[in-house]
Amino acid sequence: MNGTAAAFPDRDAVADKLAAFGEADQSYLRLLMENAAQDENLLEGIYRYLDLASEARFLNSLKLETTGEWLGTNAPARLQIRLMETARSSQHAAFISFRTGLTRSGGLERAYPKA
Repeated sequence: MNGTAAAFPDRDAVADKLAAFGEADQSYLRLLMENAAQDENLLEGIYRYLDLASEARFLNSLKLETTGEWLGTNAPARLQIRLMETARSSQHAAFISFRTGLTRSGGLERAYPKA
């Protein structure tokens, strides 16, 4: 054994779960968010999902907003800033739609209330 942890799930598996986004996929993502050791894999998968959406022939902005809102609502406080950084990393319409849903969820405000 080489001593390094396997990158499971990989970014493509997370991106596939976000793209399908059924009930079982949502349960899988909730479980993934419970484990802080998986944060990097989760965020890489979100980047991959948004990159694939930005390259698609048809932009499903409603689905991207819904995904952003769901993640903002369900993600723990430790992930809220990183989710917003991900959403702001590009000005492409896919990222903007995701950011709209993320903002609508109010997750960042719940995690870090104004004094």
